[in-house]
Amino acid sequence: MCSANPLMPQTATVLDITAETPDIKTLRVSGKDGLPFEFMPGQCAMLSIPPVGEAIFSITSSPTCRDCLEFSIKEVGAVSGALHALAPGAQIGIRGPYGNGFPVEEMKGKDLLFIGGGIGLAPLRSLIGYCFANRKDYGQIDIVYGARSPADLIRKSEVKETWAEQPNTNVHLTVDAEFPDWQGHVGFVPTYVAELAFTPQGKVAITCGPPIMIKFVLQALEKLGFADDQVITTLEMRMKCGVGKCGRCNIGPVYVCKDGPVFSLAELNKLPTEY
Repeated sequence: MCSANPLMPQTATVLDITAETPDIKTLRVSGKDGLPFEFMPGQCAMLSIPPVGEAIFSITSSPTCRDCLEFSIKEVGAVSGALHALAPGAQIGIRGPYGNGFPVEEMKGKDLLFIGGGIGLAPLRSLIGYCFANRKDYGQIDIVYGARSPADLIRKSEVKETWAEQPNTNVHLTVDAEFPDWQGHVGFVPTYVAELAFTPQGKVAITCGPPIMIKFVLQALEKLGFADDQVITTLEMRMKCGVGKCGRCNIGPVYVCKDGPVFSLAELNKLPTEY
């Protein structure tokens, strides 16, 4: 739950840092008594490093993990660069959670198709972990995940081993081009989704990744017969303050930080085309 002042961060400690790829690191962060706050899959948190600044990131751990929060962060600017430079034991500011999260109750009893690209696996991982922890509530799970190269795939051992061993679960990995020692599928994620030819009956598709990937994934799903209300994506890259004050994330009457970042395609199609 947010503090009385939603703009006031609390202090958190970095427990450890894992280098996932050349430009992505995963930080495990704990508050004074474990979780800094309760959250649901798909929600975000603001991380701050005085005097560098603050930035909003998807929470990549499942809420069923009770000792810490995890953030997989791509180095793209001053704040993410400062977070990458931290060492275990460092203290940072954290506030949240922000956003609406995935509709986990509405998805119960349905088959789930997760489609992620690169760092887009981060918010999906929170939901995937939640679904595995509540496995009986959900049907078959298919996970399609790709990146530019094998070196750009995050959480590789977890994806290839832990997830693939879950009951009634299929993992489909791909990279954009041929690489030495890569024995898996080669091709872009949207093309792979089309090749796998998933049937839409009783299924919900959840996708996150680079905007260009999402654009073509949505086209692939439409050709496979998925209805707009069967497709869910996130727009957290537009979020800034987290509380609907700065106006950076508004799309028409909607504020992504308050009404999103999770939207069904049916909801997005009602918004102005600026997104």
